[in-house]
Amino acid sequence: MAHPRSLIASRPILSAAIAVAVVGASTILGAWVFQYGLGLSPCPLCLEQRYAYYFAVPLAAMVALGDQAGASRKVLIGACVAIAAGMLWNAGLGIYHSGIEWRWWPGPQECSGAPASLGSPGALLERLKSITVVRCDEAAWRFLGLSLAGYNAVISAVLAAIAGWAVLREWPRRHRQ
Repeated sequence: MAHPRSLIASRPILSAAIAVAVVGASTILGAWVFQYGLGLSPCPLCLEQRYAYYFAVPLAAMVALGDQAGASRKVLIGACVAIAAGMLWNAGLGIYHSGIEWRWWPGPQECSGAPASLGSPGALLERLKSITVVRCDEAAWRFLGLSLAGYNAVISAVLAAIAGWAVLREWPRRHRQ
């Protein structure tokens, strides 16, 4: 059996794809545990931060399968570039969301500002009963000073770095096929 370090060095695309798929899927599962298991409803920005994982995890799984099946190195490198770009964007979104939670800058009106209109005074009570706004500027949970948005920023940056590392390691070998 090959030593894990030699596998990582000899197959950077495969190693990165497995890491992104496993860590990304674990992150989404964690978000679902907080949402469905612990009852912490996500705000609109929290839901938007999941899109990168919904994109990166299946793509990373396809990259791992493609690497095993002998797919073109250029295609695999391109997929890793897409994963790195998506996760880097998501890290920026996590930083933006964390800044909103810390009140460093204002957030989107729909989840951190005053409601635009509640309608007529007669319908106000009915409307208030049906409105459930999860605010983007209030962290639902923190651990070691970081909110879930902060942890998303860190995890996304690490996954972007892993995918970027694979691209840099594989780039000189791109003409193998």
